[in-house]
Amino acid sequence: MGTAITVIIILLVIIGIIALVAMGSYNGFVKSRNLIQESWRQVDVELNRRYELIPNLVETVRAYAAHERNTLEDVTRLRNQAQQISQHEGALPSQERADVEEALSGAVRNLIVSVEAYPDLKSNQNFLELQRQLAETEDRIAAGRRYYNANVRVYNTKVESVPSNIIANLFKFGKATYFEVSDQAVRQAPDVSFGEIAYRGDQEPRELPQQQSNPSIQYGAPDDALPNPQQYEQPPTQSQSQYQQYGQQEYSPDATPPQSNQPSGGYQPPESNPPGPSRQ
Repeated sequence: MGTAITVIIILLVIIGIIALVAMGSYNGFVKSRNLIQESWRQVDVELNRRYELIPNLVETVRAYAAHERNTLEDVTRLRNQAQQISQHEGALPSQERADVEEALSGAVRNLIVSVEAYPDLKSNQNFLELQRQLAETEDRIAAGRRYYNANVRVYNTKVESVPSNIIANLFKFGKATYFEVSDQAVRQAPDVSFGEIAYRGDQEPRELPQQQSNPSIQYGAPDDALPNPQQYEQPPTQSQSQYQQYGQQEYSPDATPPQSNQPSGGYQPPESNPPGPSRQ
């Protein structure tokens, strides 16, 4: 009799522990789900704020850049589509809305880039204010998206882990959808060309040394003619030119050698007749 009571007590304790674990797991799922919904509401507020700014931006751009009609139509169409989906979805975003919001972000980014070709529009105060508000809204959307995705990761880990997945299957806790950006234009790192940053702003650019030009080519010479070695010889110095000029002159007893520009007391060129033995 005492043994049966002990076994019953042990079974009741085990059942109680299992019930407490299951209750704690269930409460954890509820808490994570509510946290995901709260974090998504913050993102949804910023998305609705963007819905309000886009029509004003489109009208401002249309007044200055009528040629961007296709881009403006894409932005308007995606904005209306995203707004309609947001009105008919539940507390958590669907994959369809995540895709549309991603496409809308890319369309707005392309519109801002196309404005660079219109200087008058870039200086418009209304456009600058809308651009500033859109940039701030996009920053808040990105921050809220990171917070939301972090909560989704924790929640989905509980749904797939053992033994919490048993409670998730019993009480129909499904996996939540990430709200992430898969656009390659956003994820791609900027290219850096080191040829464009050859010197810093506080330093003067260095000039490359000039290469020695090749000797002039004589027109009329054959293409396979060998180079003239005399073209590569060094030009004669001043003293050598004087000797050559003096040696080319005809010998005359009255001829005097050319005067040198060197000061007196310096080196004097030798006489034309070499010294010989004196005749007696």
